[in-house]
Amino acid sequence: MGQSGKRQGAAGVAQSAWHRDCGRTYRAYRELLASPRWRKLAASGARPQRLLWASTGTKDPKASDTLYVEALAAPDTIDTMPEKTLRAFAEHGEIKGVMAEDGGDAESELARFAKAGIDTDALARELQRDGAQAFVKSWQELMTRIAEKSDALVHAG
Repeated sequence: MGQSGKRQGAAGVAQSAWHRDCGRTYRAYRELLASPRWRKLAASGARPQRLLWASTGTKDPKASDTLYVEALAAPDTIDTMPEKTLRAFAEHGEIKGVMAEDGGDAESELARFAKAGIDTDALARELQRDGAQAFVKSWQELMTRIAEKSDALVHAG
């Protein structure tokens, strides 16, 4: 297999592992909301914090531009996405079902990856690190742009 095939294969595994990890996360969230501790709080009027799926624009140009929006549809969640993704979903996105409250096949699929020698925990850490770095970069770009605009306004007036 050539280098591009290896990268595509790795990207596919990462994407699948990511989706399974999201299923695991959603299951843990639903378990928390079903716990006696939470039910007691809810009975006293507490409202749950919703699970946030952040920046769900598709990064891989070969993947569907609505992939993450469709994959992460679930009750009691919030999905933040770039405007481009929102428009794409409005134009042709389709929710075929919502995430399973029990995580679906997340655990068995993650175990299958582990059996094949894929360190899904390391992969999850890498994806989280990359995502955090992208947020920091965007934040820094925003702060630079605000400073430039502020400086322009000060010198214009």
